[in-house]
Amino acid sequence: MNAQTVIKMMPKVGVGCLVIKDGKILMHKRLNAHGAGHWGGTGGHLEYMESIEECIRRESMEEAGIEIENVRLLCVTNFKDHAPKHYVDIGLIADWKSGEPRVCEPHKCVEWGWFDMNETPEPLFGPLKNYIESYRTGKVFFDA
Repeated sequence: MNAQTVIKMMPKVGVGCLVIKDGKILMHKRLNAHGAGHWGGTGGHLEYMESIEECIRRESMEEAGIEIENVRLLCVTNFKDHAPKHYVDIGLIADWKSGEPRVCEPHKCVEWGWFDMNETPEPLFGPLKNYIESYRTGKVFFDA
């Protein structure tokens, strides 16, 4: 294998968040390359030299136009459901701070909404399922 092939085969780092407001979680219907049609939370790729907290704050603003606070670790997932894509996903939990969720990236998302954690739309994007399970049970590691 050449170096380019090896780099393409390396897992990427994803950062996602369970944003909570008044006991409900923020979710959007995905349109992008993997997980299209599934419901997920805010999140994206960790950029070079970016902190994990900076990443999720940036992604929450870029995707939904919201600010979050009280960011903390929830769980880690070795995510391979959409092979050949492979991610190490860092799941966070945060409280909504300000802003009304809106579709800021219409090429990636159809709609945003606040949902009761016990009555979420289906299907759920893989990491979000783990975030909810982690929140309910305290489980922090999901290996594929």
